[in-house]
Amino acid sequence: MSDSTPSALLHTPLYDLHLELGARMVPFAGYAMPVQYPAGILAEHLQTRQSAGLFDISHMGQVALRGSHAAAALETLVPVDIQGLAEGRQRYAVFTNAAGGILDDLMVIPRPRADGQGQELFLIVNAACKAQDLALLQTLADRCDVVPLPDQALLALQGPLAVQSFARLVPAVAELVFMTGRWLDVPAGDAAPLRVYATRSGYTGEDGLEISVAAADAPRLARLLLDLPEVKPIGLGARDTLRLEAGLCLYGHDIDTTTTPVEAGLSWAIQKVRRTGGARAGGFPGADVILAQLDNPALVTRRRVGLIGLERTPVREGAELLSADGRAAGRVTSGSFAPSAGGPVAMAYVASEFTAPGTTLYAQVRGRAVPMQLQPMPFVPHRYWRG
Repeated sequence: MSDSTPSALLHTPLYDLHLELGARMVPFAGYAMPVQYPAGILAEHLQTRQSAGLFDISHMGQVALRGSHAAAALETLVPVDIQGLAEGRQRYAVFTNAAGGILDDLMVIPRPRADGQGQELFLIVNAACKAQDLALLQTLADRCDVVPLPDQALLALQGPLAVQSFARLVPAVAELVFMTGRWLDVPAGDAAPLRVYATRSGYTGEDGLEISVAAADAPRLARLLLDLPEVKPIGLGARDTLRLEAGLCLYGHDIDTTTTPVEAGLSWAIQKVRRTGGARAGGFPGADVILAQLDNPALVTRRRVGLIGLERTPVREGAELLSADGRAAGRVTSGSFAPSAGGPVAMAYVASEFTAPGTTLYAQVRGRAVPMQLQPMPFVPHRYWRG
């Protein structure tokens, strides 16, 4: 959590609604954010897994890159195929540094501009990194227009009934499949429809949507969604347990400037065209390190792994991991009790010699050695709708 004092905290456009709904607010990335509502984190977690939950993620950064060279320019900062993205197709990406470390992770999608004046790349970046990300993107200003979108809010509607419920308001949303997006008009009674950009994506492992909307319209949209019988408000506490069960990284914990995409298990995000021998290989910061690791796995001395607890004791971030014979094996980066998995789970970086599935390692928790077993992630199956 942020060290910001309450008086210095920023508010999202839904701040008053959170208070009205009885949320417990906490500092997070410089914002006052709801960690939970009266139902509690466990109920909110299960609500999202079983039905639909609404998250305020307006603290995230939204940016547009405009101009005919925007995709090529962005490829100088990320090891991802941006030029090959079709309009309305979303892709996960990472900013890297000269050592191959991860500066942030982000989502990118080419879309029509809201004013109809051509196309743009729409980016969503993490809240804690958005100032540094914007500064990084501004280095592209001689090749494309970098347009921050601070007047946009962002909501996430997640869960097996999320799209079905939203489709009662906007039937066309059902045409989206995982990692695609489009502009939609949401009926708002006697008022003008709310213009939103929705992508079928999210951070829970469930089917669902992320919805960018004008900040001024966000409270009205949130109320429309909360009026749907399947939908309940969900806070940051359940968002964290949901993403952990889904095996999804949290920047600053499971990925950071000391971890490469290969060590983090994110090699899938680097398309063939950007790898050694590809038509646009390299050309991004840290390419020599990252491509060498892709080409020679022996260079990767540690990897991100999933762990399940063999006891009921939760293992938290920072816990040291030892092998059965007492050797240092690694360190936990995220850990919690996982309601849907039915026990403690964790993510950790461990030395490559200990990464075989089924390996038992021992987390050091208050002087006790807690056994944990390596298990492939996700801990709970993803339920993305791919059509």
